[in-house]
Amino acid sequence: MKILTFTGRTPSEALKKAKMDVNYNQMLHIDTKEIQKKSLGREPIYEIIMGIETDSTHETYQKTNTIPKDGRPLTQMSADVLYDISYAAKQISKIADVRDPIYGHQEQIAQNTFEPKELKEIKSEIAKLGDKVKIIQNMFWDEKAPDLESHIPSEFAEIYRLASQSGMNREHLDAIMRMTLEHMPFKMRENSATVKRYFQTILRKMVPVRIEATPSIGNKKVIMLVGPTGVGKTTSVAKLAARYSYLMQKKYKVGLIVLDTYRIGAVEQLMQYARMMKLGIETVVDPLDFGSALESLKYCDYILIDTMGSSPYDRNKIEKIYECLDGNDAKYNIDVVLVMPSSIKYEDLKATYENFSSLNVDTLMFTKLDETRGFGNIFSLAYETKKPISYFSVGQEVPEDLVCASSDFLVECLLNGFNRSKA
Repeated sequence: MKILTFTGRTPSEALKKAKMDVNYNQMLHIDTKEIQKKSLGREPIYEIIMGIETDSTHETYQKTNTIPKDGRPLTQMSADVLYDISYAAKQISKIADVRDPIYGHQEQIAQNTFEPKELKEIKSEIAKLGDKVKIIQNMFWDEKAPDLESHIPSEFAEIYRLASQSGMNREHLDAIMRMTLEHMPFKMRENSATVKRYFQTILRKMVPVRIEATPSIGNKKVIMLVGPTGVGKTTSVAKLAARYSYLMQKKYKVGLIVLDTYRIGAVEQLMQYARMMKLGIETVVDPLDFGSALESLKYCDYILIDTMGSSPYDRNKIEKIYECLDGNDAKYNIDVVLVMPSSIKYEDLKATYENFSSLNVDTLMFTKLDETRGFGNIFSLAYETKKPISYFSVGQEVPEDLVCASSDFLVECLLNGFNRSKA
């Protein structure tokens, strides 16, 4: 018996497609099931499975069921083909008994070096076929190709889709794609897994990162966190204080300064942290008192400054922070860290950076990585501004959910999603 499948947005639509087949009267209905749930922006898909005796299959059906060879772009073919390909990919995995079409068969071969040559060749062909199926699936992606001089090769379809859907700026993505197409050796284009590894390497080299440095003897590090309201500056100050006080190879002396006197709750929260960790803390109401607060903490190795949160467009509050920096009588070198949430789109991140740039931002820090699925916006801002990233906040726990920034972790999040265990 030959198994035929027909799909539609409703069971009746799928049945209608089956009735249009020349062999419908000889078919036996086997099953009807929903293969894709309805969700926001996505229609449901129903599949009807029909059976027909092999000897009764009409030759007209055999001709019309083959994939066209007239050179049409794959995106012009019926969407039914995509679901058939998905089904074929699952069957390939079952036949090969592997988790991944590229790496799985290599792992199995490595475990058994005494497999017959013919079996190894079969597994190799299955792996290649599986990879081609994945390539074809990604070519059905309905986004427009970048404005390149040449079309994206099929092997690059998956990586382009992942990067674009991550929130990366389109101009940045197209520039990286041009670079990749220009420099990537043709030998490495044999499968999508190799392409993905090469693309990851390119991205890692393009993310500026500030390596954490400790104070030199006789000097101190003064770090000021600035940024919009609600991004987690106060919690980040507490995380940094705990890190420098207890988690480094040396337990450094840490002091805190609070400029955020507008928010009583934030001041109380930071004072509670200071009492728990036995840290010195000073509050500043007038910018003229800022230098005195620094001097009172001169015994510390690290001085962390929490500032008032403000809208990126509230020039008055940003100006008050600038007055503190400008009136720094102690003449300490202050690292200004712009703290931003990873959960907003690239355009908003860029606008925030531009409005706080008058404070001479040194590094970037991103919070709430555990609350978003797209990380291309972070990459694009760092790539556009050339400002290094210093830290990532990956949750609310103090001090556990703070990690030193690394290009490996950001690219992993961008292409494969957030994974706390890899932080």
